[in-house]
Amino acid sequence: MSRVIRIGTRDSELAMWQAKAVQSQLEHLGHKSVLVPVKSTGDLVLDKPLYELGITGIFTKTLDIAMLNEEIDIAVHSLKDVPTILPKGIVQGAVLKRGNVNDTLVFKSNEEFLSARDAVVATGSLRRRAQWLNRYPTHTVVGLRGNVNSRLEKLETNDWDGAIFAAAGIGRLNLRPENAINLGWMIPAPAQGAVMIAVLEADAEMREICTEINHEETEICTTIEREFLNRLEGGCTAPIGALAFIKNEEVNFKGILLSKDGSRKLEVTKVQPVGNHDGIAEFCADYIIERGGKKLIDQVKRSEKTTNIYSTKTLTDDQLQLFHNDVVAESNDAIKISLNRIQKSAVRSELKNVIITSKNGVEALLHNFSPEQLQFKNIYCVGRRTRRMIEKRLSQKVVHMAPNAKQLAEYLVEYIEGTEVTYFCSDLRLDDLPTILSDNHITVNEIEAYQTKYDPIKLETPVDGVLFYSPSTVDSFLKANKANAIAFCIGETTAKHAQKRFEDVRVAKVPTVESVIELVNEHYLG
Repeated sequence: MSRVIRIGTRDSELAMWQAKAVQSQLEHLGHKSVLVPVKSTGDLVLDKPLYELGITGIFTKTLDIAMLNEEIDIAVHSLKDVPTILPKGIVQGAVLKRGNVNDTLVFKSNEEFLSARDAVVATGSLRRRAQWLNRYPTHTVVGLRGNVNSRLEKLETNDWDGAIFAAAGIGRLNLRPENAINLGWMIPAPAQGAVMIAVLEADAEMREICTEINHEETEICTTIEREFLNRLEGGCTAPIGALAFIKNEEVNFKGILLSKDGSRKLEVTKVQPVGNHDGIAEFCADYIIERGGKKLIDQVKRSEKTTNIYSTKTLTDDQLQLFHNDVVAESNDAIKISLNRIQKSAVRSELKNVIITSKNGVEALLHNFSPEQLQFKNIYCVGRRTRRMIEKRLSQKVVHMAPNAKQLAEYLVEYIEGTEVTYFCSDLRLDDLPTILSDNHITVNEIEAYQTKYDPIKLETPVDGVLFYSPSTVDSFLKANKANAIAFCIGETTAKHAQKRFEDVRVAKVPTVESVIELVNEHYLG
């Protein structure tokens, strides 16, 4: 053909090697070509690990744009760097026969550090980092970026014991040192060691040419690995490993997913005959997901984003899962509870009317007495969870539950039996309830059942919103932070208190943590 194929490539030494390998195969078949080098964001930003840059396809985006603008005819990539979903209009044209799939440890002096408690290993890959820490949890892993030559130089000039490289990369450049070992136990990145050619979907002529150099076995294996990655919803920087290979007419697959710190690991293996292998990726991804994989992936995704919501109460994993995808929540208890010693005389059986406004009040009573010692005639409380706790742990029915202290006080003014109540409260108790009762000639005997201590955390960066669950959580937060966010409040009493300092205050429909989270989600759905 007379057409000269413009081969787009990054301009790093390794990328150029790969592009020349493609060029050599094309020209061997009689196709003329020329190399067109460009720089990518991944080559320009070298001071951060890849997983901190937050860009999918960091090494491929520039070439994608050049091809869509018809400045190049094909683009050559390391397939492991290519997003599992290609841009509209671009397709995979071919993959070359795969090289060495392993990760390789290059060490400075000897391998003895592997058995040491303390050692330092460098890598810019979250997958390698997580697997190393899973195997060597006491070691320290530091970031390492740059081309192969610069990374080898950094290993020499820094006080590290070793660094991890792709065996294919250092091998193709003939840079593999003698003091290097393949890490056979480490599951490689999906499609590691494979070179891929991207082409415009509309360019039928170029697609046909690419099929001439496609290696079918490599295509089968890398397609399974990348589908596994895609089904786990992981980007190229997620701690996911996958390896498929064909032996004795069978496809052998192994996949792995880890937490970012390597403390949790989920693995799966599967063997299927060639020709009956289409369901391997789906089966293995579902296996991982069913065993907690989705939660691990979500944790990694949240850790890669900047926190934009802060909760003044520690949230459970299930509660964190309820947030909108755009929310990255951090949570800590802004107040600490210390249970007081309560005198026996305070819980005499003839107590007619008892008020408990939180679960802390129940905990304080049970800390001092058995349920049999707490036989009250009428119990009034605030909140559904407090009522459930009273009825389950004290085995007593609640006469009336109100969503907040003010509404409970207003109910008691109308319906209380007698004119005296005993209120098991905090040292930082709410003013509304005792004030309303006293103003209506009801005697309030306050028993300080527990102490509330402020324990605020100063936020390093501003957030969009803060979740508050009581007036005391508002006060605690403000001791270390400014009121420059949306206040998402669990109830009217908390909201009223927050309005003294916050301009934008929103109240949940019902007084539950889940309802406050729903309030946050409504804001992001906007």
